[in-house]
Amino acid sequence: MTDIKAELHRKLKVARGVMIAKLDGLSEYDVRRPMTASGTNLLGLVKHLVGCEEVYLGAAFGRPLSFELPWVADNSVWDNGDMWARADESREYILDLYDQACRNGDATLEALDLDAVGSVAHWPEEHRTTDLGFLLIRMVEETGHHAGHADILRELIDDAPGQADAAEMGDAAYWSSYVGTIQAAADTFLEKTY
Repeated sequence: MTDIKAELHRKLKVARGVMIAKLDGLSEYDVRRPMTASGTNLLGLVKHLVGCEEVYLGAAFGRPLSFELPWVADNSVWDNGDMWARADESREYILDLYDQACRNGDATLEALDLDAVGSVAHWPEEHRTTDLGFLLIRMVEETGHHAGHADILRELIDDAPGQADAAEMGDAAYWSSYVGTIQAAADTFLEKTY
């Protein structure tokens, strides 16, 4: 029989690892630069997950970090202050906060059962009360969701496929041809109106 809590925790750890790996080998500029119309950037995704870990696997169970996150303290979190790194917030600083938040979340998962009752302070009052199982699922989804964003951003930065097995599948010529095939299929709809 599968230990659901252990499996969800394992999946969370894998997704966390993907998030960190997507920053490897990049310049400070590349981890910070906005890559989408909404400003999505790699270091900002990690910074956002710091707060998610802190709230959902820490504070919700009376196990907050020993300090308040700066973007929470100054309320900039409500203006997307958790989605990008200011110039005075180093990569090492954000990664250290993420490490602390993840270790705190891991300690919560080790200490409590899935049915442990928690409360998410910023949720509407009638929905605040929840349990660790629900919030663990939320963190697996949230981290996996943003790991997917990070994978796409990294492909855009590297201008190369981001899959771990991309090289096994083919070289640059293979990928160029593959993308060309997809583009050709899309191009058949350029003139069509619906």
